[in-house]
Amino acid sequence: MDRFDAMRVFSRVVERRSFTLAAEDTGLPRSTVTDAVKQLEVRLGVRLLQRTTRHVSPTLDGEAYYQRCLSILADIEEAESAFAGAKPKGMLRVDVHGTLARHFVLPSLPTFLETYPDIEFYMSEGDRLVDLVREGIDCVLRVGTPQDSDMVARRVALLDEVTLASPAYIARHGQPQHPDRLAGHRMVGFRSSGTGNLLPLEFIVDGAVANIGIPATVAVNAAESYVSAARLGLGMIQIPRYHAEKDLAEGTLVQVLPDFPPTQTPVSLLYPRNRQLSPRVRVFIDWLAKVFARQNSENALH
Repeated sequence: MDRFDAMRVFSRVVERRSFTLAAEDTGLPRSTVTDAVKQLEVRLGVRLLQRTTRHVSPTLDGEAYYQRCLSILADIEEAESAFAGAKPKGMLRVDVHGTLARHFVLPSLPTFLETYPDIEFYMSEGDRLVDLVREGIDCVLRVGTPQDSDMVARRVALLDEVTLASPAYIARHGQPQHPDRLAGHRMVGFRSSGTGNLLPLEFIVDGAVANIGIPATVAVNAAESYVSAARLGLGMIQIPRYHAEKDLAEGTLVQVLPDFPPTQTPVSLLYPRNRQLSPRVRVFIDWLAKVFARQNSENALH
């Protein structure tokens, strides 16, 4: 086994946290995978992996070597693809906010995988801050304005936001007519994962942005719970319009203060500034940008 193949095997062991699973993925005997890693350790003179009966994890040296392997293998893959005209292949790991995954990514994913059949796609869902380098994630899709200067952010969409409440809430508290007259009203609080603070309601009034905090009946930190609490009449919420389409159509939520919408929310793909993009990551980013552009065009026609 040459050095580059050994790097691929080692990288798969790190990603799968298992010699057995890495062997299954690469189609090699487990003993071959084990020997490849041992030979790397002998050649480098360092211990790359911590091994227990149930778990395999990289040492600090192993993590550093893994990151170098990713960069080297990406360079090789790109060089070979450029000359051979081959399509990108290998494991692609992305982390996506759950509602974006179900509304935008998953419906179009079969087309992407049909175009690139040798890409293995792994998607985790969340909205927490992710250490892409340490967690082996290639890129993340996030809602909101990116704050991490160590990440490259490519904006792929601006989402229209709406203010909503349930019919039962409106029956109890009335339909507000202006953001300045929200006394007596309640909101469902959404706690920011970045700051830990409750986000105020936001309205555009006479061309300016007004942030208004009103009492929160209940506070949550997950999108689905946020919407569920509003359906139960616990207060007003503000979410992207796409997330509210079904509720608006079924009447479980109604729009509030439509003449004073919140500002649009950016959606961005983020990836490490100091990591060279592999061909599979590059084609995924370009593809997802087109998915959002097409969705935005269709929304503009309705």
